[in-house]
Amino acid sequence: MEKMQNYKVADGMKPVMVMVLVQILFAGMNILYKLVAEDGMNFTILIAYRMMFAAAFMLPLALGFERDSRTKLTWMVLFQAFLCGLFGGSLSQNLYIESIALTSATYAVAMYNLVPAITFILAIFFRMEKLAIDTNAGKAKVVGTVMGIGGAMLFTFYKGIEINIWSTHFDLHSQPNSHEASISHKSSGSLLLGSMVSLGSCVSYAIWLIIQGKLNKRFPYPYSTTALMSLMGSIQSVVFALCVERDWNQWKLGWDIRLLALSYSGVLNSGLAVTLIAWVVKKGGPLLVAVFQPLLLVMVALAGSLLLDEKLHLGSILGGLMIVSGLYEVLWGKSKELLQMTQLESQTSLKYESNSQRILVVTSVGEDVNSEKEMVESRKEDVKP
Repeated sequence: MEKMQNYKVADGMKPVMVMVLVQILFAGMNILYKLVAEDGMNFTILIAYRMMFAAAFMLPLALGFERDSRTKLTWMVLFQAFLCGLFGGSLSQNLYIESIALTSATYAVAMYNLVPAITFILAIFFRMEKLAIDTNAGKAKVVGTVMGIGGAMLFTFYKGIEINIWSTHFDLHSQPNSHEASISHKSSGSLLLGSMVSLGSCVSYAIWLIIQGKLNKRFPYPYSTTALMSLMGSIQSVVFALCVERDWNQWKLGWDIRLLALSYSGVLNSGLAVTLIAWVVKKGGPLLVAVFQPLLLVMVALAGSLLLDEKLHLGSILGGLMIVSGLYEVLWGKSKELLQMTQLESQTSLKYESNSQRILVVTSVGEDVNSEKEMVESRKEDVKP
């Protein structure tokens, strides 16, 4: 019994390791986004190419691994895949890119740390998570979510003294300080509009996690759902990009940083990472995916300080510690819930086995009584003249 519980708890830690990998992939994408922005690429075209690369990568995998096992596609599955492509692909990504243009990449990533709170509220509303504030697990999830958001805000808005953690730096900027110069010219109006756009992107991303959870229950095939989502998202993104940018020179690709960014974001992020997210949503629910969002801010800051010669400050360290602590709180609460569910399942199975044995005993006793009655009746017939 104890070994079975330990095995299930260890199996429940797999989504945690997967989500750490997903955030590493997203951190790499943000670094490439910064480099592509300096190269002057239109971001709507980038999103369109990203979704097309993802669809081209995922469709063969879905046909190869799930063609014989998956059930028939229904109109509801296609509709939910369309919504996933909209809220998790074209809409959320284009809003995110626009918020970067109106504010800054750091500000946009910081705003995305509202995703856990928004997802938590939506998951409770759609009964995919239980608040259970009277239990230790429920309190841990609430406290951990608040700590993660608070740490992200501290990380972003409090600087403090500068801290050097790397002995060696690599500066991949093609135009040094161009990003900082562009940020300094942002007006208060564009900052307000950028905040609203970024908030819309957060809400869109959270809605996608909820719809993905519903889609996983109806159509539990991660390769196929990701392929459908990428296909729908690519159609939507291409139509939007054609409406915004009609200069065909912007659509041309060469062997440069643009092709690297498109390949990376399409194959590894919209392809592999979205498939992994769909699997984690199926295993642990949408909240488990959302609580890892603040970890992205820490990884982007560390990668930026090493590769882009960006500066780390005391606020970054303190905020990062709060983010990790909040993440640990939520994971502790989820592990408690998993342990309680495991114990409940084992108790239910034991009750079922005991009831089955009782039914078997009663049935066997009844059969013995019936057989004795038949023997007595047969003897009576033998005694008759």
